[in-house]
Amino acid sequence: MAGNAHCDSCKFFDEHKVNGAPASGDQGLCRYNPPVTQPAAESKGLWPVVANSDWCGHFTPEMTAAE
Repeated sequence: MAGNAHCDSCKFFDEHKVNGAPASGDQGLCRYNPPVTQPAAESKGLWPVVANSDWCGHFTPEMTAAE
């Protein structure tokens, strides 16, 4: 894993600042995959919550967030 391959350097990491909501500590949402379904049929799908320092196997240099 590259030294900067953490979620906070990925262009698919949503720290909630774009939509005006406050960042929640060191957490954000992973927007790479679609929302995860929930057990109850009436529940909406949820985006996975990840920490800034988390990482996944999908990361490539092309996925680095623009500064």
